[in-house]
Amino acid sequence: MAARSTARFVCAECGAVTAKWGGKCETCGAWNSISEEPQEAAPGLSGGIAAKGVKSKHRKIAFTDLAGTAAPPPRAPTGIAELDRVLGGGLVAGSAILLGGDPGIGKSTILLQAAASLANSGKRVLYISGEEAVEQVRMRARRLGLSGAKMELAAAINLRDIIGSLEAATDATLVVIDSIQTMWLDEIESAPGTVSQVRACSFELIRAAKTRGFAVVLVGHVTKDGAIAGPRVLEHMVDAVLYFEGDRGHQFRILRGVKNRFGATDEIGVFEMGEMGLTEVPNPSALFLAERRGNISGSAVFAGLEGSRPVLVEIQCLLAPNPGGSPRRSVIGWDSGRLSMLLAVLETRCGVRFNATDVYLNVAGGLRISEPAADLAVAAALVSAAYDTPTDPGMVFFGEVGLSGEIRQVAQSDARLKEAEKLGFDAACLPRRVARGNRPLVAPAGLVLREIGHLSDLVARFAGPASATAAPASTATKSF
Repeated sequence: MAARSTARFVCAECGAVTAKWGGKCETCGAWNSISEEPQEAAPGLSGGIAAKGVKSKHRKIAFTDLAGTAAPPPRAPTGIAELDRVLGGGLVAGSAILLGGDPGIGKSTILLQAAASLANSGKRVLYISGEEAVEQVRMRARRLGLSGAKMELAAAINLRDIIGSLEAATDATLVVIDSIQTMWLDEIESAPGTVSQVRACSFELIRAAKTRGFAVVLVGHVTKDGAIAGPRVLEHMVDAVLYFEGDRGHQFRILRGVKNRFGATDEIGVFEMGEMGLTEVPNPSALFLAERRGNISGSAVFAGLEGSRPVLVEIQCLLAPNPGGSPRRSVIGWDSGRLSMLLAVLETRCGVRFNATDVYLNVAGGLRISEPAADLAVAAALVSAAYDTPTDPGMVFFGEVGLSGEIRQVAQSDARLKEAEKLGFDAACLPRRVARGNRPLVAPAGLVLREIGHLSDLVARFAGPASATAAPASTATKSF
């Protein structure tokens, strides 16, 4: 008896399945994301794992304890140190990696460079493109100076043919699929890129990678919100999820790991886009601060942390008079809601008024900052612009600001201070240490620590002790 064809409605954002169409997905709240997809009814057993009256065949699974002596998984370095850093040391055999990013950001470029480097080291690399013809990939390789790499190219979208070819490739180290939204499995009656196709194709490719022992990289499209398009389950299926970020108006590109079963999460790799492709930036702090001018008000250097890597970036603030109407708040590279909170704390707790000025905040270099430790650096830039007094060009700032104006401790202060000392800074403004079991903070040689406990201490150093209204100002008189 032939299988009966049924229909179901699937949300393209979260993959939720409903019995009927609706304008809004009840699971994730997305609008106009539900589409109809045909489904073949399973011809086999029904009514649970085993049908009534049918004896199920199974075998017992073996359980073991947590104690073991397994060695760390072997890795294959790609030859690109920044990429290996994000991956945790290189490619793990049998792993599945999902790489997402905006169109034109450089996803295919970095994968082509990594594939060529692996191929030049004697590894077998298979590059399968579903978006470009083989000749288009060759043109990019010639432009990047990689035409001599011994890698194997193919242009295909039929997953059955791809899986059959990969089953025979027993000695492959890396397989690149560009992109997963173009793959098509003929067993599913839906167009490429739909939830069913992406989920089924990803499962088959990951199964082949685990079976044959090669690492597979799946390139994924992103939505207008920056999330990887397709079912959310795709990010759960893979071993690592990498995002390629950056503004195409800037030359910097950030490769960020948001999930990694074989390494640390939130690691970043910094690249610079040029005529010959992507170039590694081993010291991003020096590059982000290369064009900084230390005698301008509204500028402060933030000692941040991206994963395990300390990064120094410049926070820029500009205040423009706005005598009438609602003042504007424009933010690039930071959370706009956190800026509003910080402005409210400065006005309420420290008496610094911004109700008649437009506030423009920018993180120089195109880097996106998310950690709360940037609060103190942003506050320093805001107060510096408000009083038209430059900050100390040799000082870095880091610390979290609470709603009462207190400066809170942040993680890994030692690493931030070492990075500042390495780049020639001679002072650091940071939260005041409290005697509650905190281990003593040892400043690097030549670095002076300026500890403050309240935001009013910061304001007092720019405008004098009389300007601080919410808490007693520090007795030091040296300006920031």
